[in-house]
Amino acid sequence: MRRLLLSSIFFSVVGIFSLSLPPNLPAENAAVENIKIGAIINLTGPGVTRGYLSARGMKDYFRYINETSLGISGRKIDLTIVDGGDKVSDALKYVKKFCTSEKMDVVATWDAHVAITAKPIFVKHKVSHMSFSNCPDILHAPVSYTYLPFGSAILDCHAILQYIETTHDGSAPPKVGLLTSNDTYGKSIHGLSEAYASNHSLEIVAILQFPPHAPDLETEMLKLKNMGVEYIVMQCSPSDIITALQSADHMKYHVPFFGAWTCTGAELFDRGKGLIRNRLRVSFPGCLPGDDVPGIQMMMALMERYKSVSKFDTAYWEGISIAAIMARGVQKAYERLGKIDGQTVNLAFETFEKEDFGGLIPNITYTDTNHGASFTTRIIRVNENQTFTPLTKFWNPKTDRVTTIQ
Repeated sequence: MRRLLLSSIFFSVVGIFSLSLPPNLPAENAAVENIKIGAIINLTGPGVTRGYLSARGMKDYFRYINETSLGISGRKIDLTIVDGGDKVSDALKYVKKFCTSEKMDVVATWDAHVAITAKPIFVKHKVSHMSFSNCPDILHAPVSYTYLPFGSAILDCHAILQYIETTHDGSAPPKVGLLTSNDTYGKSIHGLSEAYASNHSLEIVAILQFPPHAPDLETEMLKLKNMGVEYIVMQCSPSDIITALQSADHMKYHVPFFGAWTCTGAELFDRGKGLIRNRLRVSFPGCLPGDDVPGIQMMMALMERYKSVSKFDTAYWEGISIAAIMARGVQKAYERLGKIDGQTVNLAFETFEKEDFGGLIPNITYTDTNHGASFTTRIIRVNENQTFTPLTKFWNPKTDRVTTIQ
């Protein structure tokens, strides 16, 4: 009975449906190739915990399909995950291999620089590509074959700054400081935040950068405090978030911190006891325990079945979500075009119109000119016990105003 319930949640709601062979191809006589999916994920180097748990999410999702059904359209899924090792040259070697000798049907990459550099390779070999990075530059031309699973960093910036603007007390515009790592990831929010502030009642009074994994940030915190910054927006690693919180405490500087959901890695909670308290908020475009949606039921069922994580984890959710999008594209490629390969999966993705994933992620629309998935998120508070409290409803910061619920 439990297995039937899990199957119902997994397939009928999340959208991996019609997973059977065509009527004219009996399963026992089928001689079809497996679906080949590749992922280049950082499993060593910085961000290893997030990479490992995202990989586990992908593995568990595809493993369940293979174990409990005939796969997708009668074909099992072969998932190959390799370690990008935080080295662009190594990752690009795998990209070329996946596009040529391995002949993958769809590939995921981890790093923004890899995704951008590899785009011509995916176009040349007509292989669909999903990026773990939310760098908006990934969506620049050529658009074909490369996709984001969630909104880009533009979404996070707009959502966070609109939330600050809306909830700020006082008649003067809120004073915001950006505190980011001095790398491509950190710098990605500088221009986006300044552009938003220029058209809204909000002031960016400081943009401070620091080397990744700096031993302390007390100099930066003192500058922000002396400049009267009331809200700090960060774009950096979880370990850097911890360093910032420690330095703020040393300065007796008590302001709220904001960031992207990718900062909520396991190391944040391992080292964050007594530091996170109730002052960290993030933009998060996904489901949470407590949501009354099938997507979270499916995720919790996978957690119970495979024991990859003991509690809700955003990196594990990320891996599941990207796997679900890939699987839906593969399914639609077969249904609409009768063939599964990199080119047909690309065409199938571009048919997504408010594609429903049962609340696992916001509904996705892709077109032949926009592969940005969705522009929907919500603000949540990060708690020290690795739980998350929704502070707003889901909304599109470009078209709607935020609705707070806490």
